[in-house]
Amino acid sequence: MLIKKRKLKGIFEIDLEPHIDKRGLFMRTYDEKAFKQYGLQRNWVEENHSFSMKKGTIRGLHFQFSPFLEAKLIRVVQGKVFKVYVDLRKNSTTFGKWESIILSEDNKKMLYVPQGFALGMCSLTDNSVVLYKMDNYYTPKAQGTIKWDDPDIGIKWPLKKGFIISDKDKEAMSFKEFFRIYGSIDSRINNRGARILK
Repeated sequence: MLIKKRKLKGIFEIDLEPHIDKRGLFMRTYDEKAFKQYGLQRNWVEENHSFSMKKGTIRGLHFQFSPFLEAKLIRVVQGKVFKVYVDLRKNSTTFGKWESIILSEDNKKMLYVPQGFALGMCSLTDNSVVLYKMDNYYTPKAQGTIKWDDPDIGIKWPLKKGFIISDKDKEAMSFKEFFRIYGSIDSRINNRGARILK
């Protein structure tokens, strides 16, 4: 596998290297030794499977507050998705900035996203399947969501219409609300979902 830094600090694009013959292919999708060389090894505690039936399905922008921050290792095994991530880290020089990558079964890329980012996606094909590992447990009361089309973030989504969006994501807070109430993703949340003032 080939591991490459992306523009935003801590983000890595990982190109898998399939061995192909008449039977099909074989490829390694995780290598702790290689990950250690880049400081990416984690204690992965969950692995999730996401299926989007229709092209244009939007998910996000999702994150968890401290102390439930999550790093993720993301791979598409069927179809094609536009994956986006937004920096919400306190004192980061790229706070509020976003970047994107296309992940697909054909390009065989993975994305490593460290703790401190909100993530979103748009399926670019029907029947898209995403697998992702996480280094922290999903904690519903610590979850936050920022509007996927927030103008202050300004994500340039690859599709213009026909989006399929959950009610929860439609009702997400704006980036201005997030900043006014919490300041950053590092704002601590207790098990009841309330902000812990320092």
